[in-house]
Amino acid sequence: MKLLKSAIIAFSLTLSLGSFSTTAVACEDGRTCFGPTEAIDIVLGHIAMAMKAVENGENGPTVNTHVKAALAASKEINASDKIDIARVRANAHLKKARSAFKKSDMQTGEDHLGKAEKAFTELKTLF
Repeated sequence: MKLLKSAIIAFSLTLSLGSFSTTAVACEDGRTCFGPTEAIDIVLGHIAMAMKAVENGENGPTVNTHVKAALAASKEINASDKIDIARVRANAHLKKARSAFKKSDMQTGEDHLGKAEKAFTELKTLF
């Protein structure tokens, strides 16, 4: 009887712990969590909005808001070490674009945005 009671408690404990989603626990700091491919799509969307803002002739600080949002969204891309290294390299282009927009060098910033877009698109092939 004692063995049966211990087995039932262990089984119910296993079921209750297994019923929680690991993604719900992973984002306990209040952020909205996305999968890596969804996060890449969000980053590419912010880059596209920044490029559109440059084409519309907006100034550097306005474009920088989109670049900052892309940098923030790229933090959600975390699948493996290989992907993280590629993400850091792609982020380097975003950071160079941001510094170019701060200096109001729109052409250099747009070039780096294009390189960042290409790098994040290639990041999808690593999955």
